[in-house]
Amino acid sequence: MAQVKITLIRSVAGTLPNQRKTVKALGLKRINSYVVKEDNPVFRGMINVIHHLVKVEEV
Repeated sequence: MAQVKITLIRSVAGTLPNQRKTVKALGLKRINSYVVKEDNPVFRGMINVIHHLVKVEEV
């Protein structure tokens, strides 16, 4: 299955609590930190919640 690289490019300060929890659940800690996850509907839904905070690239 394909993988996606999710990079946190904006701060979570001033965001909604559910957006902060989503960032933490993905394993992102600081700006410019990234994780590689499988491309499936679960992670796509999480990315959709925080699409304005992250950059997504196909790996």
